Amino acid sequence: MKTKLTIVKVGGVIINDNLLFEEFMKSFSKINENKIIVHGGGIIASNYMIRLGIIPKMVNGRRITDSETLDVAIMTYAGLVNKKIVSNLQKLNCNSIGLSGADGNLIKSKIRKVNKINYGFVGDIEKINDQFLLNLLNSNLTPTICSITHDKNGQLLNTNADTIASDTAIAMSKHYNVTLKYCFDKSGLLMDQNTNTSIKKNLTKKEFKKLVENKIISGGMIPKLENCFKALENGVNNIYVGNIDIINTIDNCTKITL
Repeated sequence: MKTKLTIVKVGGVIINDNLLFEEFMKSFSKINENKIIVHGGGIIASNYMIRLGIIPKMVNGRRITDSETLDVAIMTYAGLVNKKIVSNLQKLNCNSIGLSGADGNLIKSKIRKVNKINYGFVGDIEKINDQFLLNLLNSNLTPTICSITHDKNGQLLNTNADTIASDTAIAMSKHYNVTLKYCFDKSGLLMDQNTNTSIKKNLTKKEFKKLVENKIISGGMIPKLENCFKALENGVNNIYVGNIDIINTIDNCTKITL
């Protein structure tokens, strides 16, 4: 029987809020089984971009990444945010190692082809180095993975953290019984955005498509949930979406099912 692995993707709003971040770190550090954390930090990167006079550009919840934006993303995700998480986990006696996709050839990607939209230096994942992660976990290390990947030709690329979490969960499902948790600033999928208690406790793929058509699900929530269904279809056991409470309990969040 496969042992358990919990992969948690944490959003930038939580990382940027000192109280939420501290509570999240404490809860995550207490997960007993093998664990991996995946993070972005988009709100933090956007704040630094604005301070530098760079206008953030988003299309359908995804960032347009020109060369200036890429530089800020690398500095923010792989530097500031990644080391903030790692150092706080060390404080809580959780031995973590911070990684970008280039470290250990962890995540190889290719630059996204220009179709209707030119996303710039955005990477679409080609391969996750699951053996490298397996070795780290077997050494009792907790990988902390940021949303920067590489093309193995010296180019770093900005890659959606939700996708990294999903593809990592799929790759590791060969070795573990994987639970994937998307942790952000909402209690789950809300049927009414103005009411935090309007959580849809269970979401199927058929329901998802209807809710997108009716514009109840929109923006960045669409690719997040698309990644969830992709993971379930490719070996991941359980997926939950909610706020920091889902680290300790799954009673009050959204469970994603096929």
